[in-house]
Amino acid sequence: MKLTRRTMMQGALAGAALGGAGLVPRWSHATVALGDMSVETLSDGHLVLPADFIFGPMPKDELGPVLQANGLTPGAELTPECNLTLLRSDDNVILFDAGSGPSFQQSAGKLADALDAAGLAPEDITHVVFTHGHPDHLWGVLDDFDEPFFYEAQHFIGKAEWDYWIDPKTVDTIEAARTTMAVGAQRRLAAMEDAMTFFEDGEEILPGVAARMTPGHTPGHMSFEIRSGSESVMVIGDAIGNHHVAFARPGWHSGSDQDRELGSATRTALMDQVASEQMRIIGFHLPGGGIGRAEKTADGYRFVQES
Repeated sequence: MKLTRRTMMQGALAGAALGGAGLVPRWSHATVALGDMSVETLSDGHLVLPADFIFGPMPKDELGPVLQANGLTPGAELTPECNLTLLRSDDNVILFDAGSGPSFQQSAGKLADALDAAGLAPEDITHVVFTHGHPDHLWGVLDDFDEPFFYEAQHFIGKAEWDYWIDPKTVDTIEAARTTMAVGAQRRLAAMEDAMTFFEDGEEILPGVAARMTPGHTPGHMSFEIRSGSESVMVIGDAIGNHHVAFARPGWHSGSDQDRELGSATRTALMDQVASEQMRIIGFHLPGGGIGRAEKTADGYRFVQES
């Protein structure tokens, strides 16, 4: 590991956090083997969200029983995990999304510790692939000094997602509560433009990794099918954003989606596919590291965690 200003800072912060807490967090979760490839999830911590951020537009009379069935209390804060997917394939070490970095929420931005626990340094990452441009997925692309965190990596983002966030009109047209997201995305993407490679829906962007457009959460949100022979796993980002109402009632509008109608249509179609094919999924905000399957129920679906 190179000794740089960046790694010195990371080491000091990680040591202080772990020493002060007196325990070692579970940074790495389940590993899935796909032929010669391995897929695992790394924790970037968790978010703290008001319930209405997701549940706001949902039918209140029907929402209560769904929440109760999932052990949730209406109005309580939500604390979803943040799970980044790591793919090791031949000489490639591919990270899907970059985490929150130091500027979003104190409970998140822990990826440096997770990488260290996995025996990796930022310079070991060869490729960073973005699902979308929201803060908990993008802002970690720059470090405390506004330098590229994964400074040896090639970065990939869907062209539609890039065009949306880099457009100066987005700051003025996005809903007011998300203006900070737009400003932050523009600044970080502009800083990374020379390192960025663009792709379209359906492209095999890296060996065994195919892009699939799953819009609605953001205009150009992408999921990724990782395949080796007959085995596959789908990295779904925030296309299915939680393990409760998104599964039980995928057609309900979610307050977390920028285009709620499109988001529900995408979620419903994706849920039907992964359930019927029994394809493993990795969700950024799903529990237990995010790896599992969708199982059909009488009136919806449920998340079956794999750990």
